[in-house]
Amino acid sequence: MFELRVGDVENDQEVNEKISPLFHVDKVKAPLLIAQGANDPRVNIRESNQMVAAMRASELEVGYSVYPDEGHGFARPENRLDFYGRSEEFLARHMGGRLESTTEIEGTTAEVR
Repeated sequence: MFELRVGDVENDQEVNEKISPLFHVDKVKAPLLIAQGANDPRVNIRESNQMVAAMRASELEVGYSVYPDEGHGFARPENRLDFYGRSEEFLARHMGGRLESTTEIEGTTAEVR
């Protein structure tokens, strides 16, 4: 189904380069926030690592948090709360607006990279 909708990204480099954000970092105009579950079966952590490295190599701002005990989506409440706080801080910094004072979320496994 994925191949029908998107294309054969595993075996067709031309399709991959056409649609993958990794090959279009030069078009990024705003800071990016990436949060990754290390066990995500849909978005492999290597892909997030590559995107972060490409953005940093281009001197573009990117926030990156990895949750080693999560998959695709954050199941643990502590990690969800941590991510919501990081998102609020990121958006306030780049878009303005108010920001609640942040506190350390006990039990989160976030690794800021």
